[in-house]
Amino acid sequence: ICKFFSLTETPEDYTIIVDEEGFKELPQSEHISVADATWLALNVVSGGGNASNSQPIGVTKIAKSVIAPLADHNISVFMLSTYQTDFILVRERDLPMVMHTLSSEFTLLRVVNGETVAAHDLGVTNGFVKPKLVPRPIIHPLSSPSNLFCVTSLDPDTLPSVATLLMDVMFYSGGPKEPGASSEDSSHIRFFSFSLIEGYISLVMDEQTTQRFPNNVLFTSASGELWKMVRIGGQPLGFDECGIVAQISEPLATADIPAYYISTFKFDHALVPEENIQSVIGALRTKSTAQ
Repeated sequence: ICKFFSLTETPEDYTIIVDEEGFKELPQSEHISVADATWLALNVVSGGGNASNSQPIGVTKIAKSVIAPLADHNISVFMLSTYQTDFILVRERDLPMVMHTLSSEFTLLRVVNGETVAAHDLGVTNGFVKPKLVPRPIIHPLSSPSNLFCVTSLDPDTLPSVATLLMDVMFYSGGPKEPGASSEDSSHIRFFSFSLIEGYISLVMDEQTTQRFPNNVLFTSASGELWKMVRIGGQPLGFDECGIVAQISEPLATADIPAYYISTFKFDHALVPEENIQSVIGALRTKSTAQ
């Protein structure tokens, strides 16, 4: 059974993240591009490692303690923020360096057959050079679509009642994948993210799409916050470049602005509270070499 499934639609493509069990279920197809590495999902939990009752930390809170140190050690990450938590995906081959980098600040645990056990340091200490900390200018273009987004969840028990609607939203309601084809407003983009991970469902969608769901099905934060998006990248970013997430998340952490962050196959997406978008764009642009 697939325990880690995420599908994100952008104007360019669908990005699917699945565990090995899920990957075996995917049909062989020349239309599916697969990143060349196997990835491991890390997440940071407060409260002793029991993910079910811990509060999400938020990408802002882990920017300095996790994301920046990994970037400083040239470890490329792929971020997936959900309603419940933030997953930092790292390549399996980078695990020794990841553990070395994070073990001084965190207790590292791994889940084996449903049990949480200590992850033993892989004993790699020789040959690691303390990285030089360098400023991190933003090197990719930024844009902010006009949509307002909601970060929501739903009870898995209610999934059957909205399954048809979900399928329609995910696959049939966008029209052809051409710029501006599905909307009068050229700066309005198609973006929908669905994750079902270890029994928890997370949905990120724009405000219009939430209105298609029945009342009281979607959980949102008590404040009912709406989020604006910053899209990172003009050309496909690829998987090898380090520090893209750090370039964006560090200035947000410094300004104490909460953020969700979703990487996809070609671009990155940061969501920040609606009222902060102008100051966020301003802060990021002052650090940018791409404008």
